[in-house]
Amino acid sequence: MSEPDQREPNLREAARAIIVDEHERIVMVKYIFPSGEVRWGTPGGGLDPGESHEDGVRREIGEELGLTEFELGAHVWSRVHLFPMSTGHDGQRERYFFVRVEHFTPEPAIGWERMNAEFVHDIRWWTLDEIDASEEGFVPPGLTDRVRQLLRDGPPTKPVDVST
Repeated sequence: MSEPDQREPNLREAARAIIVDEHERIVMVKYIFPSGEVRWGTPGGGLDPGESHEDGVRREIGEELGLTEFELGAHVWSRVHLFPMSTGHDGQRERYFFVRVEHFTPEPAIGWERMNAEFVHDIRWWTLDEIDASEEGFVPPGLTDRVRQLLRDGPPTKPVDVST
């Protein structure tokens, strides 16, 4: 009988943004993975070598949404997400930052060809009620309850683990 694999997972560092407008709508990106799995998630992605989480999330928001002028809010959530990645990583360790903005029309600065290559196929604003009523899959788990809590109570004193 072989021993189970006891090595630590090889995780990519990533940064994401919970972007909410003045009408309490949240902007989400639609991922369609090669397996056919579809998930809506918050904008963001992996950090470049030597890049801070704050710089990484700013870069990602600019690339994915075309938004460059905004105030970066607090690091409010953390998540470890294990899944096989084409980069060879076993998943990623994500930091989520809360960002309040005036409504804008998201338009990828990097173009849709590159967005599609990163499995992103749509971007749209959602109300929390629309998400609750949708049959689509959303991540992280408990998204709408957690966003409602942020809107009601403000950022937590330390980031909340939203891995499960």
